[in-house]
Amino acid sequence: MNELFSTLSDGTPVHRWTLERAGVRVRVLSYGGIVQSVEVPDRDGRTADVVLGFPSVDGYLAHPEPYLGALIGRYANRIEGGRFALDGRTYTVTPNEGANTLHGGARGFDKRVWDAEPVEHGVRLSRVSPDGEEGFPGRLETAVTCTLDASGALHLAYEAVTDAPTVVNPTNHTYWNLAGAASGTPATGHTLRLAASRYTPVDARLIPAGDAADVSGTRFDFRAPRPAGPGYDHNFVLDKGVTAGPEEAAELYDAESGRVLTVATTEPGLQVYTADHLAAGPFASGAGIALETQHFPDSPNRPGFPSTVLRPGEVFRSETVYGFSVR
Repeated sequence: MNELFSTLSDGTPVHRWTLERAGVRVRVLSYGGIVQSVEVPDRDGRTADVVLGFPSVDGYLAHPEPYLGALIGRYANRIEGGRFALDGRTYTVTPNEGANTLHGGARGFDKRVWDAEPVEHGVRLSRVSPDGEEGFPGRLETAVTCTLDASGALHLAYEAVTDAPTVVNPTNHTYWNLAGAASGTPATGHTLRLAASRYTPVDARLIPAGDAADVSGTRFDFRAPRPAGPGYDHNFVLDKGVTAGPEEAAELYDAESGRVLTVATTEPGLQVYTADHLAAGPFASGAGIALETQHFPDSPNRPGFPSTVLRPGEVFRSETVYGFSVR
């Protein structure tokens, strides 16, 4: 279902798409490609919204920095110093976190209105990012297709093409709270499991500090399920690497409701953010956990990391699947 949801101050309409299948209801906004809500049942069949979101566009405009539910691009995570070199040329991109560039710059994909069209069991969002937008080279055509499969799992399939060499690293920034977004229960009490034997250490600026490190014997070891706890805004190096199809990377579980979220992806990394600094409307520190499937932070400046370079004639493809169940 498609409905007119709001109108921005410049007159641009914002539409909301509602997807329903197998007892799951998802609402997606054309503004920022935002996943506004995901309603799923608990073990007793009681349905609740399990993502942090606002009832109106005004909430997202007033609180843009948490990126609640938004599509992130062109480049998710951080680029050190707001610059990178590609084919012998240095590009300067908009710094918006001190000297660094975070989540695509001052006005990334999360603050744009996307075109939207129906597809079977979902909606296809698309937009053209012109050459030089936020300093990134190349005219980038991007599409994200959001669908529900027969089990009620939410699929986000990304595609992009460019007319000049560039870097691309999109993700989705939904914050999950399986007890219910309105429950008041911190998501940091959820049990988390990650298929990751390494993580990316960072400095005080959250820029990678050297190579990936072994999680063994550290607080970053989630190979066996344990409470998430606070204090995480880190990239985990998934054991599977880049894959042709989505493979399971993470599981989040709320024992009280019985709800289980599984995350499968083609991406090589997963940024876990426990929202330690969240302050947006009714949502405070630890109210949700973001599980951002992506390539690694600052990859354009790190030759040893999986490449995020996209060239003319190539098609960037990525897919992440969020599955819902109970136990």
